Amino acid sequence: MRVARGGDYRVSTKDPAASWLRGTLPLALAAILARGDQHGYALVQELAARGFGAVRGGALYPVLGRMEADGLVEARWEPGDGGPGRKVYRVTEAGRARLTEEAGSWQQFSAAMDHLLKTDTSDTSDTSDTSDTKESS
Repeated sequence: MRVARGGDYRVSTKDPAASWLRGTLPLALAAILARGDQHGYALVQELAARGFGAVRGGALYPVLGRMEADGLVEARWEPGDGGPGRKVYRVTEAGRARLTEEAGSWQQFSAAMDHLLKTDTSDTSDTSDTSDTKESS
């Protein structure tokens, strides 16, 4: 979100899913890599196939670099078939542990958000408890 003139809050005119992706990309990458080793382009393709849109290298590789620095993934170079070599990523045991932990947190958050979004917004009654103040008057 950004603040517009007059203090109004509004969602950026850009796709809001892009900002959500920033926060969830490490979890998504760990989930994909937990299924098997992948090079960067294959990760981009997998993310797109799973509905994450077109993730650019400028977003992907810094996240992978941070994950590698944190010990969550490891990378190795493999020779290319008739072309340049590729850096292949694999999730580490620490990465798998973090994935398990964050997957549980994500499921709780997702359930809470689903509940919030499904709540009947037409009910505008005040739910605060004012019985004590009414009785003592």
